[in-house]
Amino acid sequence: MKKKIILLSCLATSLLLSGCLDVTEPQRMYYVDGLGIDYKDGQYEIYLQLINFTNVAKSKTSNPQAVPAEVGQSKGKTLEEALFKLFRSIDQKVFWGHMTYIIFSEEAMKNKNAISVIDSVLLYRETRYQIWTYCTQDSIKDILLITPILNKFLRSSKLSTPLDTDDQETFVEPVNFRNLVIGLNEPNHEIGIPYVTINKNWETAEERGQDTALTGVGVLSKDGFKGFIKNDAARGMQWMHNRTHRGEITFKLGDNETDYLTTTLEKIKVDIKPLVKNDQVTFEVVVKLNATLNGFKTNVSEEELRKQIIKEVKKEIRTTYKEALAKGIDIYRLSEHLYRKNVKVWKKLEQDGKIPLTPSSISKLEIDVNQVNSGRETFTGTINE
Repeated sequence: MKKKIILLSCLATSLLLSGCLDVTEPQRMYYVDGLGIDYKDGQYEIYLQLINFTNVAKSKTSNPQAVPAEVGQSKGKTLEEALFKLFRSIDQKVFWGHMTYIIFSEEAMKNKNAISVIDSVLLYRETRYQIWTYCTQDSIKDILLITPILNKFLRSSKLSTPLDTDDQETFVEPVNFRNLVIGLNEPNHEIGIPYVTINKNWETAEERGQDTALTGVGVLSKDGFKGFIKNDAARGMQWMHNRTHRGEITFKLGDNETDYLTTTLEKIKVDIKPLVKNDQVTFEVVVKLNATLNGFKTNVSEEELRKQIIKEVKKEIRTTYKEALAKGIDIYRLSEHLYRKNVKVWKKLEQDGKIPLTPSSISKLEIDVNQVNSGRETFTGTINE
């Protein structure tokens, strides 16, 4: 009798359990990895990158001929309209929870278009704040169709995993949705979004390959797009925050036009101190770093190396600052440093979240080279003590 009661109780309680009949099987969904946004003739033009997981697990049933991704394209007066038009040509459910990055064209960054797109993406329940953000002036469709070096899986591409190469070089700091929202909501209400270009430095025996490179930033503010800072003009940014793991500078040694030296700079620590005098604010900047030498042609003293490193780092920081200032950009977020350390003065001086800056606002720029390492000592006499 007891056994019958237990059996009936189990059957009765099982009726209360929820089923999974409404759950879509993983193989019956398409997965978004990247989203591209352009804006032309008053309409949003979107590019949706769907990735193929067929060969990820390297199973016996994997298909080496399977395409790594497909890119769909659609237009609409709003982002949502363009997406719904694209959905009409998709034969399975689209899952957004694995989306890793979004890339904006120059036109999509202007006139607050990017702000409205970011709001729309964040409002959707499947998306996350870890989505990486980029901008470009190249063809978005071409960027989304690029396959990583050695035909690796798209989820390991530079745009999907920008932190994987951080220990090699941190030329541009990656920015995700969380960083972007914080940057726009707090002084100086600007954020530098990594600028993407198509790189053609790689090739195989059969064809010339392509990959992506981060070569600068496009600066977005709460009021719209401020402009690009690219290539050599952007080099100073890497020396002005503590998140740079590694970078390089190359400079000429002596008067010989062919004698150049590249040094690797690491362990960068930045201290920015605002000084207030008679309702005027200036900033003292101290950058501490270590240097490692990467090859010589001539003997050189450590003191000479220190002077050259200091000279080049100062030059790059000043160049980027002046380039940004000409476009009304507070590239080093000096307004935020004053806000954090003296909010009373910041409130008095700020204009729309920023304080007025001039070329002389950085009153002191000190570069301290803590160590100069020669690296592996294959030959003697390369550094004169």
